[in-house]
Amino acid sequence: MLIGQGYDAHRLASGRPLVLGGVRIPHDQGLIAHSDGDVLIHALCDALLGAAGLGDIGRHFPDSDPALAGIDSRALLRRTLALVQAQGLKPHNADLTVVAQRPKLAPHVDRMREILAADLGLASQRVSIKATTTEGMGFAGRGEGIACYAVVLLSE
Repeated sequence: MLIGQGYDAHRLASGRPLVLGGVRIPHDQGLIAHSDGDVLIHALCDALLGAAGLGDIGRHFPDSDPALAGIDSRALLRRTLALVQAQGLKPHNADLTVVAQRPKLAPHVDRMREILAADLGLASQRVSIKATTTEGMGFAGRGEGIACYAVVLLSE
């Protein structure tokens, strides 16, 4: 069994869609990134890569690659999973915590779980997504950005 941990954060800005866990969420701002900015999936990719000893998302999918501009992060997740599976590993579960002052994410969590479970080849109960605020503290609390922490368990 191998455990991996991941983290990602991006700034919020007007004029961009907000995508988290593969779900487009109604909001007046979205995340700035080379891709679609899905911090939840980016943290998950880092956790998967870390558990497999394969480095981080930036190593495999650099923001300097023009072919990745605007890419759907679910495509990055599927590519990451292929890298992990090439090492003879498979995920058993994923636990993610999204840190955002707003918007409220609870109405979207079940759909995010379904999407990520399908992409990982897991039952939805093996994917946990929690949303929390920082009660106004730090960049997330001030509404400047959104962050996510992820932990995964892999086995051979």
